[in-house]
Parts: sequence; C-alpha cells; structure tokens
Amino acid sequence: MTARPKRRLLGLLAAIGLLPAAAGAQEVNLYSSRHYDSDRALYEAFTKETGIRLRLIEGDADQLIERIRSEGANSPADVFITVDAARLARAAGAGILQPFKSAAVETRIPAALRSKDGLWFAIAQRARVIMYDKEKGAPAGLARYEDLAGPAGAGLCVRSSNHPYNVSLAASILAADGPEKTEAWAKGVAGNLARPPQGGDRDQFRAIPAGQCRLALANTYYLAAFGASQKPDDQALFKRIGVVFPNQGAGDRGTHVNISGAGLVRTAPNAANAARFLDFLTSDQAQAMIALGNMEYPAVPDAPLHPALEAMGRFRAEPVDAETTNANAAPALQLLQRAGWR
Repeated sequence: MTARPKRRLLGLLAAIGLLPAAAGAQEVNLYSSRHYDSDRALYEAFTKETGIRLRLIEGDADQLIERIRSEGANSPADVFITVDAARLARAAGAGILQPFKSAAVETRIPAALRSKDGLWFAIAQRARVIMYDKEKGAPAGLARYEDLAGPAGAGLCVRSSNHPYNVSLAASILAADGPEKTEAWAKGVAGNLARPPQGGDRDQFRAIPAGQCRLALANTYYLAAFGASQKPDDQALFKRIGVVFPNQGAGDRGTHVNISGAGLVRTAPNAANAARFLDFLTSDQAQAMIALGNMEYPAVPDAPLHPALEAMGRFRAEPVDAETTNANAAPALQLLQRAGWR
C-alpha cells in the first residue's frame, strides 16, 4: 500500500474509533479561499492546543473546488473553507464534501447557518449594507435594498456587478421579488450610479466624504476595519459614515448576509484530525478570534462582537439559503449586466 492511501485509511479508521487519532498523520490539509492574517493566527492557536499541524493551501474558491474534484481519491484535502454561500453550495453540488455530524456544530451553530445535509456550516458572517454621510444624513425613504432603484438611491457608488458580494445580493432579491422586478431594480440602480463601478468596497464609502458619491453599498467588516484602526484619518472616516441595515420592517426579509463556511472533504485522509479542527472553529476561542480579528459577525450567537460592529447597531438578518443563492447566481448576474450595471 502506498503512503497516501495508507494515511487515508489510518485517518478513516481513527474517525470511526478503530484507531486512536494519533495513529493517523498529525496534520490537517486545509484548502481555503480566505486570506486573512487573523485566520493564520487562528490556525496557529489550533496547532498550539492540539499539536496537529495545519497545512494551508490557498486559492480562488472555484479553482479549489475543481482541484479537489480533479484530484479525486488521491486529494490531500481534509477541510474546505470558502467565502460566499453560493460557493459552499457549489462545493456540495460538486460532490467534494461529506456529511459531518458533530454535537459542537449542531448545538453552537444555528440551523439557519448549516446545510440541511450536514455538508457545511458557517464560521462567520458579514452584512451588505447601505452607507451614507452622517454630516448630510440618510436620504428620506431609504429603508430597503429596493429603494436604491428610486430617488432615494441617487448618487450610489458600488463595485462591479460580477463580484460575488453583488451577485449574491441580486440572487437574494431575485428570490424575493422575481425576475421582472429584479431587472427593473437593476436598471434603477444602474441609473442611480454616481460613477461607473470601480474598485472594492472600501473605495465606495471612501468616496462619500470626497463628494464623489452620496451612498455606497458595502460589507460591514470593511468599514469596521477603519473603526478598529489606530490611524486618526481612519477613525474620522469611520465616525463620519452612517449605516442603514436594509429591509428591517415588520414582515420584511431582513438584511442580506453572506457567510464563510467550512466542510469536511469527502476523501479526507486525516478525517479524525479534520473533525477536531472543524469542532475547534465553533469554539469560544476561535469564534472570538474570527469576530475580533477580522471584524466579522460570528456564527455562534453569543460570541463577542468587535466594538466597531457594536457601534453600527444590531439588525435582523435574512436567512441564508445557499442552494437558492447558487441557483439564482447566474440568472441574477445576467439581469444585472443586461440592465447596464457593469
């Protein structure tokens, strides 16, 4: 038996209790599309606690999915982590994940943040919100994403339509409002743009005090990073930018959130060690490191929030539906681009 199948066999035997975990290789091979310094600190904390070495392979989510799929039974991948609910659904649909049953996951991660078949669970969340200049105040009548297509949405800055953050938001609107209303919404948004889409989320709200934009559509953790900064200019920008959490009215669906999530690879050669790592991601320590280190909302409800997020206020989130988001992603992008949102 060659080394790799032997290592996989030992890991699987340990996972079902026929061998102690130490009999398998003391490592976890993580394929991740997250690229944050706080994540590296998280991995170091796991190794310090367990003695299990974590080998990190980074890349684009879709490329990693294809890599695992093409590697097949010989893949060294144990755990897959990515940003974006649609990509988690794509990983599940590609058959690269296996069900992971864990008391820690089932008791600590809300059901709305786990796949129904146990193939993945969220480890962090970020909300996509509307930002404005506090010195000028929020435009009257701006309470929903749908309002961005009307007079209240004039002067909007946003990144390109094909970015996953915008595609997932549009997929959510498509699910809620249907294709005709979604295309009309996209046309209204395109007509309200203060400038052609450009740059990332930070560039959108940075342009507000510069007078280039009246509003911005961006994720909360980008703005929170300015609130966590020690630079006076960053602090001043954070204090000047106000946040609208859309769709909070009675009976409305809530503010759109996207997630980062993790899953156990179907052919994991170190399944027992991978299970320990996945459980670790739900721990108080890991959730605090994710929330405080990267200014994301934790997946565990009672985990601490970064003070910069607390300062933005609380909100009610739209339930995550990764499968619907993934199914709607391509048609939603077509609607956005047909409407002139490039």
